[in-house]
Amino acid sequence: MARILLIDDDDAVRNVLYLTLTNCGHTVIEARNGKEGLEQFKGANADLVITDIVMPGTEGFEVMMKLRRKHPAVKIIAISGGGLHNAEHYLHTAKLLGAVKVLAKPFSYEALLAAVNEQLPGGAAAASSPAS
Repeated sequence: MARILLIDDDDAVRNVLYLTLTNCGHTVIEARNGKEGLEQFKGANADLVITDIVMPGTEGFEVMMKLRRKHPAVKIIAISGGGLHNAEHYLHTAKLLGAVKVLAKPFSYEALLAAVNEQLPGGAAAASSPAS
C-alpha cells in the first residue's frame, strides 16, 4: 500500500478522501492547505501526492511547481471543483504542470482508487477496493 499526502482545504472532502484511502490500507498524511502540504511533504516519505488546486494562500498549482522543482519524480494527482468550465481549465493546467492524473469534483471513490492504483507498482493489477 502507499503513503499518500492528501492536501485539501475543505474538511469534509479531505475527511471522505482520507476514509476512502485508509479503508483500502493506504497510509494518509493530511494537510489543510498548500503551505502545510509542502511542510508535511518534507517528512512524509510519500509515494503519491493528491492535491486540490483551488485553496486559499498556497494553491495547488504552486504546490505542484515547488514539488516538481525539488522532487521531479513525485507522482501528483490533482483534483478540482469550481464549476465545470473552471475545473476543466484548472485540470488541464495541472496536467501541463506535471500531474499524472486529474479528477474533477465530484468524483466517485472508484475513480479515486483507480487513479491511485495506477500510480502504484503493478499499476491497475495492485487495485483493491474498500470493504462493502
